[in-house]
Amino acid sequence: MNGNANQRKLYLLAALLLVVTVAMCLAWQMWTPETTNFPESSPAPFGETYLAGTPEPAAQSSPSPMVNTVVYYQDNSGYLVPVMRSIPETEGIAKATLSMMVQSPYNDMEAARLGLRTVLPENVTIDLDVLSDGTARIDLSKEVLNLADAAAESVMVSAVVQTLTEFSTIDRVEFLVGGQVAETLTHGTSISGSFERSALNPESSALAIEDAKMVTLYFPGDTGNLIVPVTRMVAGNADIDTAVLELLKGPSATSPLENALPTGCALLGITVDGKVATVNFTNDFIRLVEETDGGRMALRALVLTCTQFMGIEEVRIEVEGKPYDPGEDTLSVPTFVNIASDVEDQFLQTQASALFE
Repeated sequence: MNGNANQRKLYLLAALLLVVTVAMCLAWQMWTPETTNFPESSPAPFGETYLAGTPEPAAQSSPSPMVNTVVYYQDNSGYLVPVMRSIPETEGIAKATLSMMVQSPYNDMEAARLGLRTVLPENVTIDLDVLSDGTARIDLSKEVLNLADAAAESVMVSAVVQTLTEFSTIDRVEFLVGGQVAETLTHGTSISGSFERSALNPESSALAIEDAKMVTLYFPGDTGNLIVPVTRMVAGNADIDTAVLELLKGPSATSPLENALPTGCALLGITVDGKVATVNFTNDFIRLVEETDGGRMALRALVLTCTQFMGIEEVRIEVEGKPYDPGEDTLSVPTFVNIASDVEDQFLQTQASALFE
């Protein structure tokens, strides 16, 4: 009986992989540069921004090199999630990045492979002008007025601002709609003035703003494949000790995010020696290895929470004062919070594992 069950699971796994492959092929056949609003490619240094009116470059006979860029998507719970993606090097790298956030068959499939969703409405066109003072003026076509509600509008505005201010040449963002200055979008969301980078996924707080400080906490998403950053207001110092204590408390009571550390685990102390932070937990910490991924995503969240602080480049673990090694590379500092290729690999592994449970 067990042999027959395993054989059925293998058939199911093969069918899943076949469906994914066919879907990718069909989506690729459907994709054109017009569908995703990608500009023509030409060699340019990473970080060069698109200037409206730039002449189209001459066609290149060889494939463009790839560069990394950061895209902000939305998860099913409404959180904005940054993902580092590799795209062909192009003169308009900022505009190309925004174009991946527009709803289309190809973009939606790429986002779905990460367990995420695009945030700009279908068929919207983008013009982008980056001024020498660090202002990015983005002109969205009138399709942006078709967003479903105020929440979708707010997410779109935040995602655009976060994405553009990832570029070192952009400090603030101004919005136009159809070439005209607009005060609000359809459902009342303000787009007047300029927007600077702000706290990502802020939690609601009863603390008075003037008395509070902010720390960024990283939690595994509910799919188990992504790390979601949230901003929490705290009454104490915004330092590594406070951040780890808040991480131990877990996500807010209404959040679907997962705990980064086991319930009941307590912090015994943190020491910082040069660039190394050593975090000492109680024995309950060891229960991380019982997680389906050996606690890798939770440890990644812990390392990201610690290394947000200036000067900390390495994290070590102690359990009851004794050095603890959770496994090879599990405490390595990630290049970025979420890397698309890693997330996709993890997603396929998760789906495959589910077939054998």
